[in-house]
Amino acid sequence: MPRKPTKGYFVRGQFVAIGSELDQELKRELKGSVEHSKTDLKKHSEHLQALGEALLTLRSDLMARLDLSDKLLDALAEAKRITNFEGKRRQMQFIGKLMRALDESVVHDIEAALEEQRKPSARETLMLHQAEQWRDALIADDAALTRWLEQDQQADVQHLRALIRQARKDAQATASQERPGEAVRHGKAYREIFQAVRAALARDDEDTPPHDHD
Repeated sequence: MPRKPTKGYFVRGQFVAIGSELDQELKRELKGSVEHSKTDLKKHSEHLQALGEALLTLRSDLMARLDLSDKLLDALAEAKRITNFEGKRRQMQFIGKLMRALDESVVHDIEAALEEQRKPSARETLMLHQAEQWRDALIADDAALTRWLEQDQQADVQHLRALIRQARKDAQATASQERPGEAVRHGKAYREIFQAVRAALARDDEDTPPHDHD
């Protein structure tokens, strides 16, 4: 009686008999890859859900750059209006569903916009650096106040002078108490001078029209 052929299949040119150790090993690998794929899909879905929630906090100028559908924009606007917890939760699930339908390029643009919002712009960094320089100059040199008042004509001169005097007193008191290796501690006046200068620089920046580039 002829012997029945062994049932099996070929993998990369190799015959695998059904029920063999190799067959069982390949099945375990396949099952593992399927489970791994499910895990990846879940993580990606959760990531898109989180991006949808983050869109609620995105600045309007950055939002305007994104190629989002009217349906998603309306859903985001509705989510901002909803105050009920359960209603908000359902709306965010709906937004997550819409997010999963987006092209990868749009998702990338959303991620880039959120990252840009998190990081200070080069202009903002420069402004903070200028505010620090002005603060230190105002505390160190009386002549700096004259130069600053020429730049900030809306400054409260008396209040600024009082802050500078207090900052100098605080610096002297702190210097006498400092120990080698300790971080320098600054008083409230030191911080308020920075805030006043920073606010004035920001105001001037808003009033300055953008330069035209040829």
